[in-house]
Amino acid sequence: MKNKILLFLVLANIVFVSCITNKDTVYLQDYETQVDSVLMVNEVPKPYKVQVNDVLKINVKALDSELVDMFNPVEQANGSQQNSEAGLYFSGFTVDLHGNIKFPILGEINVIGYTIEEIERKVEEELLKQYFKETAEIFVTVKLAGLRYTVTGDVNEIGVYTLYQDRVNIIEALANAGDAAITADRSDIVVIRQYPTGQKMHHIDLLDIRAMESPYYFIQPNDIILVKALKRKALGVGNTATQTLLTVASLLSITISTYLLVQSL
Repeated sequence: MKNKILLFLVLANIVFVSCITNKDTVYLQDYETQVDSVLMVNEVPKPYKVQVNDVLKINVKALDSELVDMFNPVEQANGSQQNSEAGLYFSGFTVDLHGNIKFPILGEINVIGYTIEEIERKVEEELLKQYFKETAEIFVTVKLAGLRYTVTGDVNEIGVYTLYQDRVNIIEALANAGDAAITADRSDIVVIRQYPTGQKMHHIDLLDIRAMESPYYFIQPNDIILVKALKRKALGVGNTATQTLLTVASLLSITISTYLLVQSL
């Protein structure tokens, strides 16, 4: 009788320890009593500052479009390719290791550490200073040529992705990669972010609604999102109670059959 009770306790422990519950998989769980008060404190992310290897798409517009054609090589490209990642790589302006871009007529312009709005003003001021007159009424727009990031680890689709949006949060980024696997540790997602001084690793708990307050909730270009697996995955028993019971039952069946076979010899 004692052996049966001990066996039952061992099986129950395996089932409850190895199973993955809703608390392990549901994003942004509310640990507070007042949901609205938590959501209201979400900060607007700081403007992104351009880094080395970023690709910029710069357009110059004016009342007389012929005056600015030389500054807009992308507009001259095939319409089906000009906005593709490959097209933007070849026709966009890549920030070199010194933080500069090479712009027609103006030559090298230092853009590292500047926001998109600051670069727009800088290019416009240089054009008016070196090439145009105020009466040309030029208008400069600058955009990042896509938000490129990498997702790896315990996710459904590992890969490098590019989204053509100004703002993307980490849950959207994971969803674009097929979402984290059911066995992923959503409580400790690692974001490897690029800075002028090098790369740094940051951690964010996506199970907690307060993750929306984190400076790493919105991703930045060249981020690497690393998703670790839950430790219980290493047991290899099962993700749900049903899977665990079936696995344990199979193991017991094999063990008993082997024992009976040995006894009959």
